[in-house]
Amino acid sequence: MRLHVFPPSPRAAKVIALAQHLGVDCELRVVDLLKGEQMTPEFAALNPNQRMPVLEDDGFVLWESNAILHHLAAKRPASRLWPADARGQSDVLRWLSWEGAHWTPACSILVFQRVLKRLTGQGEADPAEVARGEQEVRRFAAVLDGQLRDRDWLLGDVLTIADFSVGAPLIMAEQARYPIAEHREIARWYEALASLPAWKSAIARLPA
Repeated sequence: MRLHVFPPSPRAAKVIALAQHLGVDCELRVVDLLKGEQMTPEFAALNPNQRMPVLEDDGFVLWESNAILHHLAAKRPASRLWPADARGQSDVLRWLSWEGAHWTPACSILVFQRVLKRLTGQGEADPAEVARGEQEVRRFAAVLDGQLRDRDWLLGDVLTIADFSVGAPLIMAEQARYPIAEHREIARWYEALASLPAWKSAIARLPA
């Protein structure tokens, strides 16, 4: 099994962390987005969207990070990271969809303005975009904080792939200065997620 990833990315970190947490042996191949390696014909043949991560599993090529999370968890059903019942599966899918449609897009505004623009020499952060990003992050952080109240993990007392998915954007919370300090439930939950050995290992691949 092979994972094509760019380790600085939270989308890469979450699939690396899950693979390690499950003990799934994956060869990691780095796709350097800053060098444009995702634009090569070889990579585009794996993912026509020219994005990572991409998983290769015995001839099966899978892109989209949340789909990869599900594929990996399905290999270890005893882990309970993918629920066995239909209602639990639907709940996980709800939060995977929420992460992709709302949470990550909101966080990405601040990551781009406060981190990526500096790293790629694209100038200073745009104050209007920063304000928009902070407004969006506050909006959806309130949703997440409410969901976590009285729960150990996102869906209750059992860790699932929803935690890996929704937790990933918080990898950049300090660097991008997300306005979430008042959300104590998020802080408590993410501290538990970040304490997982596999999460620590994945985060260690990120640049300081």
